[in-house]
Amino acid sequence: MQPGRVVLVTGGSRGIGRACALALAADGFDVAVNYRRDEQAAAATVADLEALGVTARAYRASVDVLGDDEAMVEAVLGDFGHLDTLVHAAGIASKGRSVADTDPAELEHVMAVHALGAHHLCRLVLPSMRAAPRGDIVMVSSVATRTPMVNGAPYNMAKAALEALARTLAKEERVHDIHVNVVAPALVATEMGRRLVRAMGVEDIATMDARSPFGRVCRPEDVAGVVRFLCSPAAGYVSGQVVMIDGGG
Repeated sequence: MQPGRVVLVTGGSRGIGRACALALAADGFDVAVNYRRDEQAAAATVADLEALGVTARAYRASVDVLGDDEAMVEAVLGDFGHLDTLVHAAGIASKGRSVADTDPAELEHVMAVHALGAHHLCRLVLPSMRAAPRGDIVMVSSVATRTPMVNGAPYNMAKAALEALARTLAKEERVHDIHVNVVAPALVATEMGRRLVRAMGVEDIATMDARSPFGRVCRPEDVAGVVRFLCSPAAGYVSGQVVMIDGGG
């Protein structure tokens, strides 16, 4: 257990973010749950977290909007007193267009959610993290940075920028005992994952289990388990890493 630690999880009301929030709460982290639209899902996640005996609150903010990020971090610090961990799990998919057919507005939006929003949040939380005995930042990327999908340049580019930010931060902040790492899953059985496969003509993501490593598509809990390790004392000498969660490829 790691009582006294506080984590902000972006996209924490569902999918990978929710799984990470629950996993860290099981280790004693108090949790600030960021969500963008689904207040009901955020409230349900907060209730599940509180059932684990930790303090949890929900905060509505669009991570791609600087003003929202500023207001959210200020509110979290006001409510919890400090913040020593950030898990950036919020994300959106590309719309499946080629580079030639991509709307510039889509490119800007996807980049803002994944990379610019992460930069804003890291800058805002670092002062509190630097004052803590230990800080952790974990960013959720994708295997798309290694094997880019066609018709997905905005997403591929955004995740690559996210990883560049993480590697830079890891070097800059280790003097402050802040660990910065990346998890990069393959297709995950989340709502966004289901939308992605439907765009490829697959109606039920479960039909992909048979041809996936270990006989199943990656689950949010698979990603959360790695995040839990990275934020634990067992990973005290781990920083600047990109952990692929793809079942071996």
